[in-house]
Amino acid sequence: MDKKKIEKAVKMILEAVGEDAKRKDLIDTPRRVAEMYEEVLAGIKKDPRKELEVVFEKEHDEIILLKNIPLYSICEHHLVPFLGKAHVAYIPDGNRVTGLSKLARVVDTLAKRLQVQEHLTTEIADIMMGKLKPKGVMVIIEAEHLCMSMRGVNKPGILTVTS
Repeated sequence: MDKKKIEKAVKMILEAVGEDAKRKDLIDTPRRVAEMYEEVLAGIKKDPRKELEVVFEKEHDEIILLKNIPLYSICEHHLVPFLGKAHVAYIPDGNRVTGLSKLARVVDTLAKRLQVQEHLTTEIADIMMGKLKPKGVMVIIEAEHLCMSMRGVNKPGILTVTS
């Protein structure tokens, strides 16, 4: 990630909106924003499939469900956060079971990218199907989009649910 380029862009945005980028309280803002983007978009260069490499041979053929996995992402249309919860489930086939934390890591890695919720939901399911080869997968995401809460229709509290 090119943090210097981000810093330059943030400085330009501050100036474009009429702020003094050299003002005492804003002087470090470009650096802070660059560091924030490095953290919240850390999934861009990561392969989430690697999180599911560890697969155990266990005799289990009933649903495995992780509920309420915290989710923070950035909408690629407005560069504003959306946040909520992911619920992921699968039914193992052939005794292929992965560690529970691995599923949460897949969600986290994919969420730390620029995207839309619909694509995130599908991508989580596709990766689980591809790596675990289960009988079935279910992914539900419910999230509030700040692009709807603080701008546009200005309706905070609305949850978008995708499956």
